[in-house]
Amino acid sequence: MRFRPRRGPVGRAGSRSSEVRSKVVPVRTCIGSRRRAPRSSLLRVVASSDGRVVADPKAVMPGRGAWLNPTVEAYELAVKRRAFRRALRLDREPDTSAVLDHLHGLAAEQSGGHQDTTEQAERLMDN
Repeated sequence: MRFRPRRGPVGRAGSRSSEVRSKVVPVRTCIGSRRRAPRSSLLRVVASSDGRVVADPKAVMPGRGAWLNPTVEAYELAVKRRAFRRALRLDREPDTSAVLDHLHGLAAEQSGGHQDTTEQAERLMDN
C-alpha cells in the first residue's frame, strides 16, 4: 500500500461545488395523502408498546415512526387506507384517537393564534 498525501479541502476555491452550496432538506411521504413534503412540515407518529399510536411533534420518540400531514383530512385518509397499521408494521389495527386529538389541538391553536395576532395588530394601529 502506497502512502498518498492528503489533498486539501474537498471543494477547491473556484470550483463549481464550492460556489453553489444548497442545503439538502429531508423529504418524507405522508401515509395519508401519499404526498412528499419536507420533514419539518409533517407530523411524526409512533406506536407505543400498548398498541396506541401517539403524535411525536419533536420527532425524538424511540421506535418505528410514520409521517403524516398535520391535517384531519390526511388523518382520515390514513385511517381509511389502514396506513397506520401498515406503516408502523403492527399486528392489528391500532387506536389512533390520540393523534386525532393532537390534530384538533393544532387546528384550534392555529385558528386561535391568528385571532390573537390580528387583535394585537389592531391595538398597535389604534395607538
